[in-house]
Amino acid sequence: MARTPRHDADLLVIGGGAAGLTAAAGAARFGARVVLAEREPALGGDCLHHGCVPSKTLLATARARHVMRRAALFGLPAPELEPVDFAAVARRIREVQAVIQRHDSPQRFTGLGVDVRFGPARFCDEHTVDIGGRRVSAARILIATGSSPQLPPLPGLDTVPFLTNRELFSLDALPASLLVLGGGPMACEMAQAFARLGSRVTMVLRGPRILPRDDADMAGVVHASLAADGVRVLAGATVKMLRAVSAVSAVSGSSGSSGGLGESGGLGKPGEPVGPDGNDAAGTGVEAELEVPQGEGRGPLVVRADRLLAALGRTPETAGLDLAAAGVATGRHGGITVDGRMRTSQPHVFAAGDVTGDWQFTHAAGHEAGVVVANAVLRLPRRADHARMPWCTFTDPELASVGCNERMAAERGLPVDVHVEPFASNDRALAEGTPEGRLKLVLRKGGNRVLGVQAVGPHAGEVLNEWVAVLGGGVRLSALAGAVHPYPTLGEISARAAGNVVSRVLFSAGARRLLRLLFGYRG
Repeated sequence: MARTPRHDADLLVIGGGAAGLTAAAGAARFGARVVLAEREPALGGDCLHHGCVPSKTLLATARARHVMRRAALFGLPAPELEPVDFAAVARRIREVQAVIQRHDSPQRFTGLGVDVRFGPARFCDEHTVDIGGRRVSAARILIATGSSPQLPPLPGLDTVPFLTNRELFSLDALPASLLVLGGGPMACEMAQAFARLGSRVTMVLRGPRILPRDDADMAGVVHASLAADGVRVLAGATVKMLRAVSAVSAVSGSSGSSGGLGESGGLGKPGEPVGPDGNDAAGTGVEAELEVPQGEGRGPLVVRADRLLAALGRTPETAGLDLAAAGVATGRHGGITVDGRMRTSQPHVFAAGDVTGDWQFTHAAGHEAGVVVANAVLRLPRRADHARMPWCTFTDPELASVGCNERMAAERGLPVDVHVEPFASNDRALAEGTPEGRLKLVLRKGGNRVLGVQAVGPHAGEVLNEWVAVLGGGVRLSALAGAVHPYPTLGEISARAAGNVVSRVLFSAGARRLLRLLFGYRG
């Protein structure tokens, strides 16, 4: 019997983000010898340092500001609001990150038995990786290097100052005006947050609408909320040129409620100086020449802003890994190709998280990491389940989804029935002044089998959690309809929706005829 070659580690994990940390901790607790390599100076990955944690902390701050501004809605006197000190906002973001960082500290993982090493990783061969100049061999390897901001070759983008999620949360001042390129979740979340804090915000997106992954009617509720907060959305726009100009903050004159292109100086002729009386304002802003085929700004358009945020999606981070040396193949969008067990073209090399280019969510990375541990450490042929992978955009209102939506059903040729339950009929939503939105069930045509659920409304992500369990556990709608929910809660909307679907049969004409026959009812 051939002996297994001796390696330095049973599992080498490349990347200290959500997928890498989950896999390293799980493998070590099962008794595997684990080496964890991270190129950044701290563990936690993009989610902790530049993504989910800072963005949701910023959103909470913006929501608090928004509630203050709406005090009169709750019968309270309107407060006098001072301008936002973004340095203080950024300080709170760092404080929240510091608390979470303790959970992702090297000391915690060292205590679990993980050998944590910092430095760039590069494959030497299919079993050996150079980490900051030191070689480590491993029987099995997990690539979990995440993703980086996608920067398409827009004309002039390489000549202007711009922000990505890596710089956005450490600004020392709130920009008076912000131009956002993109219409996905991050673009929508940050556009709304900065508008609520006081920036004049304009969104420019290539597609016909925001949040193209979600159904148009659900995304439309978010769009209406963005517009109410003063965000100007230019859909289907083509960026003809980006150029640096003098900053426009001196002429902004807006508290964030007039949109991005009002009378305050957001429009002008290409290249002309922007500032009081034509003089240069301090700092450098950005000017975008656009071609807009639809809506209020139809035609050629020039938009100026103090700062530019590029929120155009994510690119799998494989630079510098030298995947060819390991024989690891990549696929569309540069993501590492994996099978259902998260194995790459080399069966002993796995990939999980954003680096695969598919489900780029922190919770998806955690799920996939668990699949890797099952296969690489426990040698169990477990497969990842993406069929019911939920996602949520944390705008206000939130938009959350699990399973098959109407758009997906149409693409797959699936005949469906749709049931919609408005939040306006939920007493808790009314009490909190958040009646906008709806819960939507996508059902197999002619039956009660739920294929997918979407919710757009207050705390939609929390409302969706019940449906994640319902779909994952095969719970019948009748069971959900009969479950007692505390009153008044937002979650009651789920029981109400399930009950209304079930009642189509329960209170049908056939049921009434049967009861009339059995009991002689005469109603």
